Amino acid sequence: MTDGMLPDFLDDATVAAWAASGAPLVDLLRQARTPGRLTGFRRGGRAAVLVTDPRHVHQVLGVGGDRYVKRSHRARPLIGDGMLTATGEAWRSQRRLLQAMFTGRGIQRWEHHIAAAADRVVARWAERARRGEPTDIAEDVQFFTVDTIWRSLTDHPLDQETYVDLAAVQDIVAALPADVGGAAALPPEVETALAALDERMHRAIAEARGRRTADGAAPDGAAPVGAAPVGAAPGSGAPGGGPSVLDRLLGAAETDPAYTDRLIRDELVTLLVAGYESSARTLTWAFVLLDQHPEVMERAAGDARAVEAVLSETLRLYPTGWLLPRQAVADETLDGLRIPAGTDLLVCPYLTHRDPEVWPDPEAFVPERFPVRTPLPPGAYLPFGIGPRACLGTRFAMREMEVLLGGLLDRFTVETTEPVGEPVFGINLRPAGPLYARVRERT
Repeated sequence: MTDGMLPDFLDDATVAAWAASGAPLVDLLRQARTPGRLTGFRRGGRAAVLVTDPRHVHQVLGVGGDRYVKRSHRARPLIGDGMLTATGEAWRSQRRLLQAMFTGRGIQRWEHHIAAAADRVVARWAERARRGEPTDIAEDVQFFTVDTIWRSLTDHPLDQETYVDLAAVQDIVAALPADVGGAAALPPEVETALAALDERMHRAIAEARGRRTADGAAPDGAAPVGAAPVGAAPGSGAPGGGPSVLDRLLGAAETDPAYTDRLIRDELVTLLVAGYESSARTLTWAFVLLDQHPEVMERAAGDARAVEAVLSETLRLYPTGWLLPRQAVADETLDGLRIPAGTDLLVCPYLTHRDPEVWPDPEAFVPERFPVRTPLPPGAYLPFGIGPRACLGTRFAMREMEVLLGGLLDRFTVETTEPVGEPVFGINLRPAGPLYARVRERT
């Protein structure tokens, strides 16, 4: 064991009082937090260290490498052995396979899918505006993000039946524990939703494999000779720029026995969850904040840079991945303090993004903070994580959100008709309930 003191821990009575109150975990973290210091608490016989200072965040996530790992991913019942839960060489191999599709110029292959999905929501809002009927923004942006990721995964637009099965992911995610110390059992209705999701994914795999066989697809997942580009909408002639994600996974399965149908299913669900949950919640929060600041909504209409700033500030205030648990593999020293092997470390972007030393007036919605004019301390802003396990789909997520938010603000004004629900700090951070609003065409 290395020398040094342990971090400051809350007394057990404070933790017991919090547990008895039924308050969300974030309330305990707020009590434990001391700016600039590592603090923590003990619960159920386990020690947890809270990590919020940017210096410590950078040391754990940015340069911690394999020293601070995921003990047992909270979403494993949903995503299985997909890229988010995989470790070691399996993770590196899985990430390499998909990385080029979501980084650099690879992001261009999804532009026509994003645009087509956004057009459906614009048409829906135009109809609502014509009829004078309210719309549920939370539902609309969720349909958009599910549609976008489904088109990217399978090269097919989303139909209503498929949407019902895929959107049940939100109920499964809501039932998962907020941190690694929570209960693992899922309610029966969630197990039923999970079974329906599995059936939908395996059906998509079987159908895609059948098309590959019929078309004589090459083993590397490339489009067959003479075929329309994979990734183009059927009959559209739009450039797809390469195979769909599912086609790429099936191509890998033909040469790598690790890619069983179960692993392909896990990768698809992982990308579904990562590709729609965070984007849908962020877009919902953006409209919540814009409704509270109509002057910002007006400035953002027709201004792509302002739209990007709105999204960046929304992600600061409401990072969907608000808590990132890790575990010390061996005895460590962090900022001169002892971190014994097996200690849980709770990196909390939600609190880090509210550090007044980095973000003046941190609770205020100020999109003008972005783009930042002076470099931020490493670890100060991490809506998509940092380090080697940062989100692979960051550019995809930002692009789809920019396209939809920009397109809607250009054409419509928005005014909510009911109070917004309180934040729910589950495995992600979301507003409770729907977000009903009236939308009107700009004149």
